[in-house]
Amino acid sequence: MRYEGSVYRPPSEADSLILQVTIGCAHNRCTFCSMYKDKTFRIRPIQEVLEDLAWARSRYTHIEKIFLADGDALVLPNSALLLLLHEIREQFPECRRVGVYGSPQDVLRKTADELKELRDAGVGIVYIGAESGSDRILAAIKKGATAAELIQAVQLLEMAGIPASVTFISGLGGTDHWQEHAVESGKMISQMEPSYVGLLTLMVESGTELNNDIQNGSFKLLTPAQVIEETELLLHNIDVSKKCVFRSNHASNYLSLAGTLPEDKDAMMETIKAARANVASLKDERFRML
Repeated sequence: MRYEGSVYRPPSEADSLILQVTIGCAHNRCTFCSMYKDKTFRIRPIQEVLEDLAWARSRYTHIEKIFLADGDALVLPNSALLLLLHEIREQFPECRRVGVYGSPQDVLRKTADELKELRDAGVGIVYIGAESGSDRILAAIKKGATAAELIQAVQLLEMAGIPASVTFISGLGGTDHWQEHAVESGKMISQMEPSYVGLLTLMVESGTELNNDIQNGSFKLLTPAQVIEETELLLHNIDVSKKCVFRSNHASNYLSLAGTLPEDKDAMMETIKAARANVASLKDERFRML
């Protein structure tokens, strides 16, 4: 396999074959993210990708999941994606799911029929970083999408039969806007009704715009106790009618939460309540990581 630069994948793709379809991220302007800052975005020639796929087939006897990297491989036109998905199905008949990062812009450029084509061809999950439900915060972090666009993109995926896994980041509103971040993110999840929600906690990386904002005092980080209070408010504002797997057990989180909404909401709220009463039980800063 040929890889260019650092390669990232969602935690749930730990056992997947990683196939680098694009280099970097087409947007690559989010203030908190350093993942693809060392890369200039480009789409790899499809022949190169197919050669890598053939190389993997010649060496691995059984691959159940394949993840299409880098930041937003869904940016490819359907013609290229369908060609690649056809080859995956031909060469890896045991593969039960193909996953991909996708921006809301990527999704909104596809028609409903195109999304269904991708589902039928093997795309089994699309990961979308929403980060926040607040338009104020989305603009501040230079997300490049509005709350309405994020909601529409996830709804389109779910209606097409492609499960969406949507990520939010605790603490992204800082001390000035934590309540707005929590309430609007909870409301966004309620409107989206995604299959999966992942709640991470902000970790600041050197070299990012957000780190500069912290250094000059224009952004103030939440304390661990404040993060838990924010999480409680976010969860309180989620009201979904269909099954939504909720996970806040990433290495960045101070408190591990896992459940299925709506039935496990009360149990998770009780876990938060216990953590607020015993802040010493929260993960030590030394053990947090991305």
